[in-house]
Amino acid sequence: MTEVVGAIHEFHDADYVRDWAERFVPTAPRLELFSLVLEQISRLGAETKHVVEPGIGPGYMARYILEREAEITYEGAHFSNLMFDVARATIGELMERVTLTSANLLDNSWPSTLSRQPGAIISTWALHDLGGQQAVVDVYARCFEALPAGGVLINGDFIKPEGTSLEYEPGRFAIARHFELLQAAGFRDLQCLAELEPNFVDPSGGQNYARLIARA
Repeated sequence: MTEVVGAIHEFHDADYVRDWAERFVPTAPRLELFSLVLEQISRLGAETKHVVEPGIGPGYMARYILEREAEITYEGAHFSNLMFDVARATIGELMERVTLTSANLLDNSWPSTLSRQPGAIISTWALHDLGGQQAVVDVYARCFEALPAGGVLINGDFIKPEGTSLEYEPGRFAIARHFELLQAAGFRDLQCLAELEPNFVDPSGGQNYARLIARA
């Protein structure tokens, strides 16, 4: 049987969620990724500084950004109430600027659950878990519909690196394919800001990710 680079998650299991969050405490490369996101959303106009993170996870990126950007409000969407508990603990005293919204990204109506229109939608290590390219297509389309003209989508996710002969789970695919899907959804000004923790020879499930940005 061919080994596939990827992971299976159980985000409705309390022990699994706690252990997963502990394993994802940000490393130096992951903090670099957060910094790239912060740099982009800091450019938003005051009237658009509401940020939505689909798949907020343990809240590490939320806290990083809230500590450094005092003007934004933040909304985290997730399907797991257990993950919300971890996010609340991580974000702590900054929760007064945060809304946690229960949403399933596989349901195309998820943007209707948001508290207000975002100026930016940011995501990290989440969309690859939706099961494949069609799910990512749908999320990109919903993000484009949810953003105002000029709003930004910033997606940092695991990719399948160019030139590898290894098998990857369906949600991990090449940057060029992400660009095709973003453009088809209506986005413009597509860029890859960075590729992080590259490993083409013997990758773990936590390596090979990129930070992509697109404008509505």
